[in-house]
Amino acid sequence: MPMTRSCAVWVMLVAALAAGVSAAQPPTPRQKPDPTEAARERMVRDDISAGGVADERVLAAMRATPRHEFVPGPQRSMAYFDMALPIGEAQTISGPFVVAYMTEKLEPKPTDKVLEIGTGSGYQAAVLAPLVRTVYSIEIHDKLGEKAAKTLARLGYKNVVTKIGDGFRGWPEHAPFDKIIVTCSPEDVPRPLVEQLAEGGRMVIPVGERYDQTLVLLTKREGRLEREALVPSLFVPMTGTAEQGRRVQPDGARPAIDNGGFETLLPESSVPTAWYYPRQMTVVEADDAPEGRRYLQLDNADPGRPAQVFQGFPVDGRQVSRLAIAGRVRAEAVRPGIEPDELPAFVVKFFDESRARSARSVVGQWSGTFPWKDVSGTVPVPTWAREAILQVGLLGATGRVEIDAVVVSGIAR
Repeated sequence: MPMTRSCAVWVMLVAALAAGVSAAQPPTPRQKPDPTEAARERMVRDDISAGGVADERVLAAMRATPRHEFVPGPQRSMAYFDMALPIGEAQTISGPFVVAYMTEKLEPKPTDKVLEIGTGSGYQAAVLAPLVRTVYSIEIHDKLGEKAAKTLARLGYKNVVTKIGDGFRGWPEHAPFDKIIVTCSPEDVPRPLVEQLAEGGRMVIPVGERYDQTLVLLTKREGRLEREALVPSLFVPMTGTAEQGRRVQPDGARPAIDNGGFETLLPESSVPTAWYYPRQMTVVEADDAPEGRRYLQLDNADPGRPAQVFQGFPVDGRQVSRLAIAGRVRAEAVRPGIEPDELPAFVVKFFDESRARSARSVVGQWSGTFPWKDVSGTVPVPTWAREAILQVGLLGATGRVEIDAVVVSGIAR
């Protein structure tokens, strides 16, 4: 989510005065240490590099970019955790790993002219700025776009050009673009963006239904697009023209998840469809799978380290009073993580329509070693809830947990 940055803070340690300078001259004052530097280093080491991002230029950019400057004040204490955060207008700043992963897949070069759709907070543009020649970034929400432009200017990013507009249409005056990165999800790839991508150019974009998206890499070869499915994803929808033309709308009155048996994988991949953001996850194919031929396996040897997958789904708290969650679970040598309550479970996090309000509920918590067994439970749905995310994971515990046949259903009010 490399190199000299206009906003980076560098600490100069002066070992001695240069020859010919009077001994009476006061030494060059040291700059104050950057209190967020250690947090960024931990984020890059534990969340980004450990997650698989290897491009040293990208890792250096993530170390140098002050993410706390791009999140609202109340969120700043969480700026260097690997999580999306609300920034207003029902939008979010993507988690650092997602930013680094998309940036790496873009393969940014110093000569590139890049188009970003969805400026949001300005963080993705800031990460790209030292890696490319120019970033052109479009934001449809006036307040977000204006705030991001001020933040980028204040921090000294001179090669980022922003404007307010509908990203579906791109920015034809500056086309063609060597790279295009889209940080919001349309149902289909907007045709204007395809036309504005240069020959040989790369586009990274999440595409699909509101809660069933895939991050794809598009490469333009002889006027045609080569498409590679990367990973399942969950981004805010591309609003404006893209959302007006969306054919499949989410139904919050009938909450459910897809691929709860982990049977369907992305093409030529071991990644299960519909589930995103995996950590220390393997899909196992075996005869003893409780349902079908595959099940999910999560392993962790380091207390506190994530081992998990997520899936989002719509739920309307005005119509649904409770969620019923069930599945099959098997465990081996599971022990609590750093805290006694860090144990594997099904966790549901509810959000309101602006993603500014949330609530968390848990089904389960298992430890020790046991064979396949049925687990189930219900959790209340807040009346203000409009969407939810199901987390399946060890939640910081150590050991191995295997999961299959996960089902979520709603109980009407």
